[in-house]
Amino acid sequence: MSAAADQAAPLLEAPAEAAAPARSPYLVGRRYDWAFFLLPPLVALALGLLIAGTPFSEEKFWLDGRKLTWAGLMSGTLTHAHLVAVLFRSHGNPEILKRYPARFLVAPLLLFAAMMASMWAVVCVTVLVVFWDVYHSGLQTFGLARIYDRNHGNDPTVGRRLDWWLSHVLYAGPIVGGATMLAHFNSLEAFEDVGATFFAAIPAHMKAHHRAITLAVAGAGTLFLIYYVLAYRRLHRRGYRVSPHKVFLLATTALCSIVAWGFNTFGQAFLIMNFFHAVQYFGLVWWSEGKRLRRRLRLDGLRAGAPITAAVFLGAALAYGYWAEMVPSDERALWSIAQTVALMHFWYDGFIWSVRKNQV
Repeated sequence: MSAAADQAAPLLEAPAEAAAPARSPYLVGRRYDWAFFLLPPLVALALGLLIAGTPFSEEKFWLDGRKLTWAGLMSGTLTHAHLVAVLFRSHGNPEILKRYPARFLVAPLLLFAAMMASMWAVVCVTVLVVFWDVYHSGLQTFGLARIYDRNHGNDPTVGRRLDWWLSHVLYAGPIVGGATMLAHFNSLEAFEDVGATFFAAIPAHMKAHHRAITLAVAGAGTLFLIYYVLAYRRLHRRGYRVSPHKVFLLATTALCSIVAWGFNTFGQAFLIMNFFHAVQYFGLVWWSEGKRLRRRLRLDGLRAGAPITAAVFLGAALAYGYWAEMVPSDERALWSIAQTVALMHFWYDGFIWSVRKNQV
């Protein structure tokens, strides 16, 4: 899933005649994959429809000096909870921690110190978190799709670049051209705090040209989808095997992204997208680190060790998620901690998968 490893791959790769024999089509198992990887986009859409127009999403209440809805609190808590979950993979795995001590121990301290010393650093990190989150989310879909492709017996290099582009088109396209565009790009207004008016004015210009941007994104996206289908048709003739699980994942993710980001159909775009992304990520972390965490808690000999470990894992992540969601933006130290965790999540997750592959 490393982004860096994908940069050199061409758009159309080698023939697929030498594809490996098919293995189990699932990453973990049938029930686990459907529960945590394949169905979450549709479940998230159903959740958005279920709460639309209800007191859960409409009625506001005061909490710690902030006016919130339960849907907003849930969305923010889940988002921050899944961000901190990366620590179970980085700092919670001794084999990985010892390979990159500077990245895991020194880099976060330097980033936090920079934000405490410079308001420019605070603004740049805050904006970077918003856009890196979009890129990172597209890569998660890409990584899962590639696993299902490989498990179906395909050469892991075939179609890789096509899927990389498609994942970002499906996730970022509806954001840039859709109803939630300004909700993302308004983060650039934070540059007003450091006098960088050029960047702060970008959201206003985008709003003025929103229709043109939407048409451009829709046109470019449609052309790429046509190219994608034709390219995979060509690969199929050369031996590529179509993975139904990959197709299902990409199709449901596209539907979820277009309905939520593109039109904000149920008024709960952030909850819908953050919900399914967080569920998928929790599923990945539990699959990769659950047994190790159980051993470290000395619960591997207990009959109820797995559910207790899961409760500790989720409880700790959600507790942090609630804390980070409630951090006031004017509390510089606390805000910097939350932004450091977010940025480290995106960075760490970009190379830990490669580390684990080499480790295995």
